[in-house]
Amino acid sequence: MKKLEDLLLLGDPLLYQKCDPVTESEQHLIKGWVADLHNVMEEIRAKYNFGRAIAAPQLGIMKRLIYMNIDKPVVFINPVLEDLSEEMFELWDDCMSFPKLLVRVKRHRHLTIRYVDENWDPKMWSMSDDLAELLQHEYDHLEGILCTMRAINDRSFKWRP
Repeated sequence: MKKLEDLLLLGDPLLYQKCDPVTESEQHLIKGWVADLHNVMEEIRAKYNFGRAIAAPQLGIMKRLIYMNIDKPVVFINPVLEDLSEEMFELWDDCMSFPKLLVRVKRHRHLTIRYVDENWDPKMWSMSDDLAELLQHEYDHLEGILCTMRAINDRSFKWRP
């Protein structure tokens, strides 16, 4: 079982690599990956009081998998973002891989995400505002992009109080 100390931190070269798709033959591994992601997210919540979702590469699992748990757990396998709105908004973004740093970024206000769930059933979800922002952040992890790379300008960084 992975723990908080297994979380990759800012500067780790794996965080800048693009992830491979999860294959159907790896379906038996998903339950374990999700358990690890859930465990580490719960430890982050307990220690830093934030965390709604986590991407597999943050634990060195270089697969296109996102785990979100707000009201209930949702597993996004091989997600694809579509219908990104032209309308953008700015916010202070945070990340478990650098929990004390906030980064000012712009995100699309609305999007649709297509994915398969842990039963390999195709799903689609249109989302807006904070959920859309959250999924863009996690999706970026799958692409090897950190919010530090999306900072609006050189003054878009601050320490979490």
